[in-house]
Amino acid sequence: MTKPGGFNWVALIVRVGFVLGVLAVWDYVTQNDIVSPIFLPPIRLVAVKFVQIIQSSTLYANLWVTVVEVISAFAIASTVGLTLGYLIGRSRYATTVLEPLIAGLFAIPVIIFLPIFILFFGIDIPSKIAFGATYAFFPIVLNTIGAVANVDQRLVTVARAMGANEQQLFRRVLFPAALPVIVTGLRMGAIVAFLSILASEQIAGLRGLGTRIVRLGEGMNMAEMFAYIVFVIIIAGLLNVSLTRLQRHFTPVEARQ
Repeated sequence: MTKPGGFNWVALIVRVGFVLGVLAVWDYVTQNDIVSPIFLPPIRLVAVKFVQIIQSSTLYANLWVTVVEVISAFAIASTVGLTLGYLIGRSRYATTVLEPLIAGLFAIPVIIFLPIFILFFGIDIPSKIAFGATYAFFPIVLNTIGAVANVDQRLVTVARAMGANEQQLFRRVLFPAALPVIVTGLRMGAIVAFLSILASEQIAGLRGLGTRIVRLGEGMNMAEMFAYIVFVIIIAGLLNVSLTRLQRHFTPVEARQ
């Protein structure tokens, strides 16, 4: 077990080894014509294309669109999800009635409603923001409800006995106690927003990384398409690492062990 605050070298080695293994298999199957270059281009060609796309303005124009969509969707989902989650979580009756309902709605594949979003908001950026915000809303609101509803009621009782008003109760008791779980919901919401917006761009979009990947695939420009996919994987990895570190910052030390 890694000590709190220590670095897990074994986990790092396993992750690096996995990535190197995937790359080795990729290189082997392409070099020995096991898989057609039409479906999987040589890794060396993808590397060359990757260097080219990170030097092109096309990549950053599409990246900017996707980033704006993700940030906007996450901001909307966080504002609505945290507010509703707190209000519902403060009421035992509302939690009992509404939490299963919201969880049930989250189980529905929201992607089937994408045509409705496009119908109302158009095919460009607004529909992607609305779609991403809707998808990201659910993990945020559900985690917030659970976090607030499960705060130790003894702490609330003691705070009220000491004369704490609603504002003081929120700032001194509810918020600190619920924060670790809320941050987990925000982490999940950010990742869901990113993935759902990429998917919606690929299905129906005019701009963005997802749309660019689909256009390259339709034009059979496989090497550049895979270069874009690698770039998206790197972005997703950096996002996940950053959010995981943020989550650990708000997680009690005893809960990490």
